[in-house]
Amino acid sequence: MKITRVSTLVVHARMRNWVFVKVETDQDGLYGWGEATLEWKTKGVVGAVEDVSRLIIGEDPRRIEHLYQMMTRQYFWRAGIEGMTAMSGIEQALWDIKGKWLNVPVYELLGGRVRDRIRVYNHLGGGTMEHMYETTDPDLFAERALMVKEQGYTALKFMAVPRTEPVEGMRPVRYAERLVRAVRDAVGDDVDLMVDLHARCASPAMALRYCRAFEPYGLLFFEEPCPSEDIEATAQVTRASNIPIATGERLVGRHQFREVFERRACHIIQPDLSHCGGLWEARKIAAIAETYSMAVAPHNPNGPIATAAAIHFAAATPNWVIQEAISNDVPWRYDVVDSEHQVRDGYIAIPSRPGLGVEVNEGEAARHPWQPELVQRYFHPDGSVADW
Repeated sequence: MKITRVSTLVVHARMRNWVFVKVETDQDGLYGWGEATLEWKTKGVVGAVEDVSRLIIGEDPRRIEHLYQMMTRQYFWRAGIEGMTAMSGIEQALWDIKGKWLNVPVYELLGGRVRDRIRVYNHLGGGTMEHMYETTDPDLFAERALMVKEQGYTALKFMAVPRTEPVEGMRPVRYAERLVRAVRDAVGDDVDLMVDLHARCASPAMALRYCRAFEPYGLLFFEEPCPSEDIEATAQVTRASNIPIATGERLVGRHQFREVFERRACHIIQPDLSHCGGLWEARKIAAIAETYSMAVAPHNPNGPIATAAAIHFAAATPNWVIQEAISNDVPWRYDVVDSEHQVRDGYIAIPSRPGLGVEVNEGEAARHPWQPELVQRYFHPDGSVADW
């Protein structure tokens, strides 16, 4: 069996362009799908797919580890986020091919399932840009949190922390606390809450102020309190916080995660399977995390193929705890794919189809061609640039 073609299909989904990767073989009707979505860097990823695919055309798609080694090591320059995202999409597609070839779901190739269903969490409003990033009113937070609960979810995540200076007084902290309190009061204690800092705190001191303020509300975890390039800052927060700390969505490849593990810089690691190197690299990261008594909750605000890959990972990974899965970032999300990964009462059933269990309606996808993503511009009151 040989790989004959690697191509991308870009689908514009408002805040992000989904980058679907298709790997075709010389076996009639046998191909695989993966996802390499990376906000605001779509063209860079598409170009990276083209660059790296030259290494694997003509190779056997079933030799997944071998091809991953080729993609990561046979060009002199090591890949950054665009290149690793491209490889992740290709790697997912290779697993899809192998599962279809063997007529088994991908999780069976990862060691078999270790659980009977997959718990997922949603965002305010199901993941629309306005509800996730542009809502600031406590009453709206409460209303949209209740919508998620009424859909059967038992966990939800939201951004309560405003754009934050490296060191500030208590005004933004109290504002964020009002938002968290509004959500907790609305959904009660039977829904797990997670707050995403989006690495907006450049200092651990400021991040800890938020931690202290949120402690009464029993968060499941506090995500990305400090920039991922400063692992020691996150480690300081982790050591002092009474809330479990999660991080890792911006790291790629197991080597970038190494310092996080060595410093025990978090309680929950969050590799993104569309960036970190794909399914097998994520499994390696999870295995290292397990030796450090860390849980795994993969990052995934991406499209439906990325969610499919994450579900197979969750089914087979012992120290996995919960999966992020956007539901209605765009109303036609599930028109472009035929997928068995639908959420019911806050869970996704163990997949049964061969491969990743997802098929793309290429005609429907073509109705949503590439457009520039909506640019997010954030500034502090004095005009200086703020982190998104």
